[in-house]
Amino acid sequence: MTETPNTRQTILDAGQALMLTSGFAGLGLSTLLKAAGVPKGSFYHWFESKEDFGRAAIEVYSESYITRLDALLEGPGTAADKLDRFFGAWMSDAASAGLAERCLVVKLGAEVSDLSEAMRAAMDRGVQQFIGRLAVLLGQGAEDGSLRTLADPQSEARRIYASLLGAAILTRISRDDVALRDATNDARSRLKP
Repeated sequence: MTETPNTRQTILDAGQALMLTSGFAGLGLSTLLKAAGVPKGSFYHWFESKEDFGRAAIEVYSESYITRLDALLEGPGTAADKLDRFFGAWMSDAASAGLAERCLVVKLGAEVSDLSEAMRAAMDRGVQQFIGRLAVLLGQGAEDGSLRTLADPQSEARRIYASLLGAAILTRISRDDVALRDATNDARSRLKP
């Protein structure tokens, strides 16, 4: 097999899908390589170790998530409209068994925090980017009058993220989106001008 950057992405894509079902520790390299359709040498051409692969998978996932978030937040409307679009994306994904089932932070957060400092740090960088963008949106909402003025938008963004993350875990456990609905409704209520 010719080694191309597409081979690396193929391994990452297959690995992300598998980690969502089996976690990181439960992901065997032979299973990963079979799913990706690549030989063992291809894995070690692109990754120094399974941990290096895990870090890279989290970074790629985070970049993709931030890109999707940016697309939602760059659309037309007030900051409140954009926040509603963001919440709506969580809800529509959850209703189709998507968000809680496809979120690597939900699936791997506690697991990798104990296993790998490199993976924990990569996940934290992605989470901090997300929280930072949400804080900017909250500040914009105060400026355009569509959201309540907050003393500390960064702290509120962290609170919203923590609530959504916990609700996504509950959604995964209960297989319904009641917790996500409660979390988004609570945030909307707290942010009304």
